[in-house]
Amino acid sequence: MKILAIQNRMGIGDMVIFLPFIEAISKKFNTPISILVKENSKALEYLEENQYIEKILILERNKNSSHHDGIFGSLNLANELKKYNFEKVFIFNSSLRFYLICKVAGIKKIFQYPLFQKKNQHLINAAKNFIKKELDMDVKSQPKIDLKNSLIESAKEKYMIKPDQINILLGIGGSGPTKRIPAKKFLSFMKMANKNYDCKYFLATGTNEEEQSILNEILNSEFKQKCIPLDKINIKDSLPIIKNCNLAVCNDSSFSHLSAALDIPTIVLISDAPLMYASYSPNMYPIIPDGEVTVTHSTNGKEKINPEKIFKKFQEIIN
Repeated sequence: MKILAIQNRMGIGDMVIFLPFIEAISKKFNTPISILVKENSKALEYLEENQYIEKILILERNKNSSHHDGIFGSLNLANELKKYNFEKVFIFNSSLRFYLICKVAGIKKIFQYPLFQKKNQHLINAAKNFIKKELDMDVKSQPKIDLKNSLIESAKEKYMIKPDQINILLGIGGSGPTKRIPAKKFLSFMKMANKNYDCKYFLATGTNEEEQSILNEILNSEFKQKCIPLDKINIKDSLPIIKNCNLAVCNDSSFSHLSAALDIPTIVLISDAPLMYASYSPNMYPIIPDGEVTVTHSTNGKEKINPEKIFKKFQEIIN
C-alpha cells in the first residue's frame, strides 16, 4: 500500500512536531509512508534513519523555485504525484488546493483537515483530532529522531566528549531577532554552571550577522577553551554531537526541537512565540521571561530571561 502525508508548514520545528502523527499513520497500515514537505523543513538531513518514512518529496514553492506554485505549479505537482500511484493521502492542512491536487493525481482515498478552517487552528490539537477521527488513534506529542550508534560513537571520539564532563548544547541562534536571547544571558548561566561542574559547551547557531555576533561574544569570553562552535557543521552532522550531550539550553529554534526529539532534556528559552513550541514534548523545560505568566508572538521578552532560572532548572535535570 502506498501512502502519502502532506505537511506543508515551514521550518524544522513544525516538521519535528508532526513526526508522531506520521509514525501513527505508518503503524496503522503497517508500512512506511512518503511525505511531501517544504525544502526549508530540512527533512532530508534528519529523517534519513526514520523507519516510518519511505520517501521524502520536496514541495518547491519558495524564493528559489516556483515549480509547484500557482495553477501550473499545482498541475506539475499533481502529475508528479500521479507517478507514485498513491492509494491514500493524509493532508495536514485545510487547503482546497491540496485536495484538488490529490484528486487530479488520482489518489482515491483523501483524508484531510476540515476545509477552510485554518484560522485559529491549534498546531498540535488539530493533528491529534485528525488522526483520532480518521484512524481512531490517540497520539502522544513526543517526536523522536533515530540515529545509528556508529555515528554517535564516532562523534564522541572526534569531539573528545567525555562521560565525566557535563556536555551541554547551547542553541544560541534563532529564526528572528526577538527569539535570540542576548549572549550575556548565556554567559551568566555558564558562569554559574562552571562554579560547580566541569562543563563543555557546543554552540549551535546560524550564519547571519546577529547570530554570529552572539557566537563571537561567547567565544571571546573566559569560556573559549570550553566551547566548540557548530555553525560550520550541517544539521545532519550535528545530530550525533547533540545526542552525546547531557542536556541542551536553547532559544526557541530548530535546535530546541531537534535536541528534544533526540531524547535530550532541553531547556527552552522562549521569549516571543506561543508557549506550545517550548512545551509539547516531555523532554522540554520552558523558561519564560520574568513577570510573564505565558508567552505569545507579542511578548518580546528576551531581555527578561533570567539566567538564575536556567541554572536552577539545569541543576534539577542533572541531579
